[in-house]
Amino acid sequence: MNSKITDQIKAKFDAIDQDVDAHLEGLLHSKPINYWDYIQTDALLNLQVQRTVFPDELVFIMYHQVNELLFKMVLSEMDQIAKNDTIDTETFTTKIMRISRYFDVLTSSFSIMKDGMDVEQYNKFRTTLTPASGFQSAQYRKIEFASTELINLIDKRFRDTFDKNSSYENAFEHLYWQAAGKDYKTGKKTYTLSDFEGRYKDEFIRFTKFYQHNNLWSKFKGLPKASQENKDLINAMRHYDYTVNIKWVMAHYNTANHYLNINGKTAEATGGSEWVKYMHPKYQKRIFFPDLWTEKEIQEWGTNI
Repeated sequence: MNSKITDQIKAKFDAIDQDVDAHLEGLLHSKPINYWDYIQTDALLNLQVQRTVFPDELVFIMYHQVNELLFKMVLSEMDQIAKNDTIDTETFTTKIMRISRYFDVLTSSFSIMKDGMDVEQYNKFRTTLTPASGFQSAQYRKIEFASTELINLIDKRFRDTFDKNSSYENAFEHLYWQAAGKDYKTGKKTYTLSDFEGRYKDEFIRFTKFYQHNNLWSKFKGLPKASQENKDLINAMRHYDYTVNIKWVMAHYNTANHYLNINGKTAEATGGSEWVKYMHPKYQKRIFFPDLWTEKEIQEWGTNI
């Protein structure tokens, strides 16, 4: 064995007050790694539990599980940006483009849902999913929190007059996706929204307290002026913003419309939301990096699709 490597191994374990011989002895009894154990293939392939007998429900389940895995990849890249206090322009650009590529995959993959399920089967098994709703993806909500300042996620109806210094709890009550399960005139929330909040609200508030000043937009604005004017970085930021808030959302919207707009009548979402106005970007104008877009681009956001 290379003596340099053995010296490095010994130094590594000495640094944590561990007996290197005990660890080396452990290697004598360990099995060589293989693909299926490393990837946990058996566990992964047993995570699909159907509620009905319709075979296309399996497509629906697996597609959303793949989405959640990609969301986890996105959040990993965001975490690396957020916790890097000396990030340079090249690294920032590289990370943003990685995140964008994940969303490019998410966007193009909607054809699996749109063209990969029988409409009749879908509209039968979807009734068993009530009151679950796609807006209950906690990871996607975290991606939004980690992308921009909270003011840019406030419901468009209140955004212009909302106090940026408002409490996290008050901001949470006015986030745009609350419109998917809340009557703002009465304050009444659907079970879908209340159940979601019961599970994740405290976790979200802790998450936003860190990311309010460490989100992608805040980190970008904290870069030197030369970096903020770097064309490659600006293009990467714009690509990500447009991909997430228009292309991906519209792919989702068009897929939902394919299954829920039946004979000219729009069906209600499983969570009971007015999904058309909640989802379509022209209504909420969700924009992560508003200063990187012209006034005209913002006015026309989501309309020229």
